[in-house]
Amino acid sequence: MNRLAIIMTVLALGGGTAFAQSQLDAFKYAQRELSGTARYMSMGGAFGALGGDISVLNTNPAGLAIYKSSEVVTTLSVSSAKTNVNWLGTEVDNSRTKVNFDNIAYVGYFPTANDEGIVSWNVGFSYNRLKNFNRNYTMATGGNMNTSLSDYTAMRATGLNSSDLLSSDNYNPYDNGDIGDWLSILGYDAGFMDAYSDNQKLYYSAFGDNNAVGQWEPYKLKSGQLSVSERGSVGQYDLAFGMNISELVMLGATVAITDLDYRYQSMYEETFENADNMYLSNYLRTDGTGYAFNIGAIVRPVDFLRFGVAYNSPTWYKMTDTYYAEAGSTLTRMVNGSAASRKWDSATPEGYYDYEYRAPDRWIFSAAAILGTKALLSVDYELTNYNHMRMYHTDGSSNVYTNQDIKDDFKIGNTLRVGAEYKVTPQFAIRAGVAYSDSPIKDPFRNGEKEVVTVGTIPHYTIEKNTTDYTVGFGYRFTPNFYMDLACVYRTHKDDVYAFSSMFDGDSGQAVILSQPATMKTNTTRVALTLGYKF
Repeated sequence: MNRLAIIMTVLALGGGTAFAQSQLDAFKYAQRELSGTARYMSMGGAFGALGGDISVLNTNPAGLAIYKSSEVVTTLSVSSAKTNVNWLGTEVDNSRTKVNFDNIAYVGYFPTANDEGIVSWNVGFSYNRLKNFNRNYTMATGGNMNTSLSDYTAMRATGLNSSDLLSSDNYNPYDNGDIGDWLSILGYDAGFMDAYSDNQKLYYSAFGDNNAVGQWEPYKLKSGQLSVSERGSVGQYDLAFGMNISELVMLGATVAITDLDYRYQSMYEETFENADNMYLSNYLRTDGTGYAFNIGAIVRPVDFLRFGVAYNSPTWYKMTDTYYAEAGSTLTRMVNGSAASRKWDSATPEGYYDYEYRAPDRWIFSAAAILGTKALLSVDYELTNYNHMRMYHTDGSSNVYTNQDIKDDFKIGNTLRVGAEYKVTPQFAIRAGVAYSDSPIKDPFRNGEKEVVTVGTIPHYTIEKNTTDYTVGFGYRFTPNFYMDLACVYRTHKDDVYAFSSMFDGDSGQAVILSQPATMKTNTTRVALTLGYKF
């Protein structure tokens, strides 16, 4: 389908505003990484039944009851993320290295001197970094694009009065609540599109000119480039309690306070065969504070075998988005036989939006085998209800359109973690593990067969594929009290990157704007060092 035919297709856009969060925003803030102490990471995070590590406060807090002494612990790590993006045959590499403070914690052990019943109870206080958002990536191509961002913004503006979109000295369209789409306003003010003279609610890309017979003909795209920088993290403060009942049943509970900080910057540019060009620059910052609780149990029917189950509640967040965008274009027209250029520039006001967000809940089922005094093997299966994510307005009412998209486009996510440890000597242990997570995005959405509604003026987004972590490490006990653990985690992660969404006719289901995604591979190497002291 050529671009002129796309422009002439009338599409009725659904509801949504400039401030609406999409289902992908909910998913982005729900994800976690393999993070914790070096011992936890080196065994693939498979500690749900094993316990005895401060990282279990984020999964199965019953593992706190395994402790037989008090302890303080802290972890530092260095991570290097490398991305390779292939967009229509052109590959671009990016890399970033960062030092992180991952956790600090205290565990208090309090025996009761009882042989049966409650033989001990423990408390734990910790800070853990659950996720890092740090990533740079760039996608670029030349000459192979069939559709421009200007086509997308023109189609997205269908049904809006052109007189309402253009800023003037005494009128600010961003204050017009009837429009509800800042990207359409920004694109129109930046010269991306024009309205048809006989229908001021229908638009076409401004990058073109009349041909020899007076018909409008769009210019061919020469190149496109998107550069994205992501920063921030999710950190969690935990207060936990564990109880050991007769060395047979361990119970635990955690109350958690979570801080979320996410920052996003992007620059998107296109050039056309006659040297016309356009750009769109975006900034987004999201801040959130939430609370959650975890409960769990570990049963030890025999000395060498343990089974665990845990429930991690949703995290209930109060969120604030802050965003700002700039756009511009250079257009060339033939006037009296000569080429004349005109530049357009526009910017949004800084926008703020408060809302509430409920992250998904999780169930974790675990088993561990203690093989004599030298070895152990542990496995966790985690079930994450991504289809339970929800967005709410500040008054507590449901964000109906986004929540319906979540139900339609997400399913249960599955994670399998396996870890092993072998003590070469009483002081020295080696470890290895693997963790695999599938994509909880349903196939039609994951394959680009549905339109994506994006926040603010950012049309770009990623669709996640599967993730695998390969882990190794070792631990050394210098004294009966002081120890060190080291872990190395190699993570492989795949995404599809879209400069803008495809759009579909509501009646036929045919694509009227067909986006061409890039494939992105992110490989992250992370080395973590944990120092601990038992007393």
